[in-house]
Formats: sequence, structure tokens, C-alpha cells
Amino acid sequence: MKKQLLKIMIPALSMAVAGAASAQTVRLASEGAYAPFNYMDDSGTLAGFEIDLGNALCERAELDCEWVQNEWDSMIPNLVAGNYDGILAGMTITEERLQTIDFSDEYFPPDPSKFVVLKGTPLDTSALSGLKIGVQGGTIQAAYAEETYGADNDILSFETGDQAIADLAAGNVDVVLADGGFVDPVIEGSQGAIVLAGDEVLIGGGMGVGMRKDDDALEAAFNAALASMKADGSLDALIQEYFNRGPFYAD
Repeated sequence: MKKQLLKIMIPALSMAVAGAASAQTVRLASEGAYAPFNYMDDSGTLAGFEIDLGNALCERAELDCEWVQNEWDSMIPNLVAGNYDGILAGMTITEERLQTIDFSDEYFPPDPSKFVVLKGTPLDTSALSGLKIGVQGGTIQAAYAEETYGADNDILSFETGDQAIADLAAGNVDVVLADGGFVDPVIEGSQGAIVLAGDEVLIGGGMGVGMRKDDDALEAAFNAALASMKADGSLDALIQEYFNRGPFYAD
């Protein structure tokens, strides 16, 4: 079944690429501060799940791609302004964002958000009150925390998820809410100092490549490449490598 599916997809991928502006460099942006989705390695180069994924998509779509590091808060404005052509930065597909940009098909399934606290901190997520809740600004977690807990708590927004975790470790915030894919490695690396608290919360859908609304050819090329990676199991293998989850997409 997979072989038959791939035979169908290969012509579709070729047609999508033919319509894309493959002669010019496609610039992809990531934050570099949201491991293991994206981070800066020891040489100061973007690395992580989304970097490997973006490189694989570009190779399959026969696109010449380069990476740009950009702060999270200005990601969408800089995309719309034409400073780069795509975003791979742990960005969840939401109705609000779809009013401004388009997304590829999802490359990472809906990821439950999780609360983390310092070990020994009691927390009842059904009745949070009088706490300092850390979130990364401009995320679905930030919007959820403000709407759900903002009346009775201080919601503190940080430029990066790492900064929120650092303030949790320093005792400056009581709890942090973030994607499970981000906090799971934090918990593992804390050697028991940071732990899960309360129930998971499913906010929003899966993650996709953000693109300008008029870049239909590029969107088609990425979707065709994603479809082929899902069909042959390589996307599941990449998720398994970085997150030890799945499979999600292969038949």
C-alpha cells in the first residue's frame, strides 16, 4: 500500500515543485530557543527536530533553502514582511494565526500543554489563585493562561521558554505552562528538581510550516514533501528520534 501511495505522490511533488520559485533561495526561520524542536548547537548553528525536518522537506521538494534565526515575538510580522518564506518554530496551527498566514499540513500532532513546578510545590490546577504563572509570550499557552487564570493570578510572559524555566528554577515564578514536547526534556534534565503538576491541557491543533497567504506553490511543495515523509515513515522516525513518541502518521 505504501509503495502504491508513493508512486502517486512523486508526480504530485514534481508538479508542486515546478510551480514553486525553486530557482531562488527559500528562507526558513526558527527561534533557536525551544529544544528539542529548535535550538542553537555548540557552534552557534540552528539545530533540532524542525531543522532536520525543514532540511528534509527542502531536499524532497528540490528547493534551495537557508535558515534564519528570529525571535519568537516577531516571527509572523517578519514572515508577512517578506524577510523569510517559512516558519518552523513549534508554531501551533490556530484560527487566530490563520487570519494572517497560512500553514502547511501538520508535521507534529496536537501536543498537550503541561504545568511544571519545583519539586515539593503543591499545585491544584483546578483552582489556581495568587500564583505567578510563567509562559512564553505570544504562545497558545500564554493566551490560555491569561483567559483561564488571569483574574486570580499574575501571568508573567517571557521572551523564550528557557527564560521561563530559569525563573522557575530561581523561584521567581511558581509554575510554568508550556508544550509537553518542550517541558519533557526539561524535567528529564533537571534530575528531579522540576516535576509535572496537575493535569495536561490540550490547547490548539498540530504544528505546521507557517507561510504567507499568497505563497500557494511553496505550500503545495511542502505539503507534497510532508505527505511523502508521512507515507514512508521518515517523519515518524524523526519524531521518535527527538521525542520518543509515535508512530503517528505511517500506515
